[in-house]
Amino acid sequence: MQAEVVRTERLGCSYYSGPVLENVSISVQAGDYVGIVGPNGSGKSTLVRALMGLNDIGSGSAELFGVPSERFSQWGRIGYLPQHVKLFNPVFPATVAETVALGLLSLKRFPRRMTRHDRHRVERILDELGVHDLAGKLIGELSGGQQQRVLLARALVNNPELLILDEPTAALDPETRERFYRLLRDINQDRRVTVLLVTHDMGTIGLYASKLLYLDKRVLFYGSFEEFCHSADMSLLFGEHSQHLMCHRH
Repeated sequence: MQAEVVRTERLGCSYYSGPVLENVSISVQAGDYVGIVGPNGSGKSTLVRALMGLNDIGSGSAELFGVPSERFSQWGRIGYLPQHVKLFNPVFPATVAETVALGLLSLKRFPRRMTRHDRHRVERILDELGVHDLAGKLIGELSGGQQQRVLLARALVNNPELLILDEPTAALDPETRERFYRLLRDINQDRRVTVLLVTHDMGTIGLYASKLLYLDKRVLFYGSFEEFCHSADMSLLFGEHSQHLMCHRH
């Protein structure tokens, strides 16, 4: 039986405007690749932020690796790429290698110093993501797609077991977006990293993810794409033609 990486039980979160998430119960197993989709304001980002301890939980519970999220402290097990990462100023004084190294330094105690082993880890992840030739370039000089690869490298440099990404492709052109999705699929399959990906690309994510979580403040669907394709509720919501197009399994 696969280990459980994420569990929520009747999770609820609210802002001043009212409830954003209600009664959300899911279980994510090691090796899953979950695409999290839904309309604007459906609570997708709130869910992953609650898991990371960045949003207060109003009701219910959330666990990471069996530990309540509010008490979780093993952040080296998680790589996180947040929403709306600002593109770097062209004169931002950090190289690609230095930016990726921050993923290691952020988890060290003072004094924070890079070891030879750390530098090898940075070089290895840059090579894996195809940006090793950019190591000495200023991060602000890169294209949007290159910057996203570097930020992904920073999230992966600690060899996390769980990777959480909140709309990482929003600013990318379609071709770069597809390459990014293929890269995430390879990371999931080759390194067995569990992936939670918030995305608006509901018509595309079925090509890459293994499970779909459709949110609209509540869980309207959670399961495999095969289950999604045969769900009568999803047929009523999307129509059978669109349902089959999103499934990408038939």
